[in-house]
Amino acid sequence: MFLWINDLVNLFYPEVCAACNNGLYKGEKTVCTNCLYHLPKTNFHKEAENPVEKQFWGKVPIHSATSLYYFNKGARVQQLIHRLKYHGEKEVGLFTGKVLGKELIKADRFSSVNQIVPVPLHASKLRSRGFNQADFFGLGLSEAMNLPFTSDFLVREKATATQTHKSRFERFENVNRLFVRNPKYQSEPAHFLLVDDVITTGSTLSSCAAALMEIPGAKVSIATIAYARL
Repeated sequence: MFLWINDLVNLFYPEVCAACNNGLYKGEKTVCTNCLYHLPKTNFHKEAENPVEKQFWGKVPIHSATSLYYFNKGARVQQLIHRLKYHGEKEVGLFTGKVLGKELIKADRFSSVNQIVPVPLHASKLRSRGFNQADFFGLGLSEAMNLPFTSDFLVREKATATQTHKSRFERFENVNRLFVRNPKYQSEPAHFLLVDDVITTGSTLSSCAAALMEIPGAKVSIATIAYARL
């Protein structure tokens, strides 16, 4: 009975791929098989000194960094990010987190990670948007890697203007010393996996990583859904 009702719902409200908007076949979830095969994976988790890690040279001494996909304007990865970030389609974050998490558990460079933390939104933006897109990605990673996820380990102290049209230096200044650790959590050393949706200059992630590294003995690695080449 349930399957019949589900088929009827899909007839009038078909599920579509979050990357290409084509209808999903039975057994497909969130992203169609064709997109899953063709989305541009970076495989940076296998490569030391990869382009994502280089974004942090001279800023903060991170342990390792990776992104799941390359981000290109107008392409399917941008469609994925927009569905997650602006439409609150949490399934996109969960899906991409699980895809990357299954890769990271096989990667030696991420083997000692034991805590997943997202880049936080300011409380005012969280209230207006209703969600933090990095949380969904982090939860997907948490499930795939069987690691704890703490959504409010970091706190953004003040709201900032959009980063979109700022230069690399302006982006860094806009977020410098912007994040602090939530005092309700003990400051024990850990290997944190800091997560966000997209990395461009790395300024926001650098500021978050610096806050985490104030914990003696802490290490920070970074993972994002996409890497936007400048």
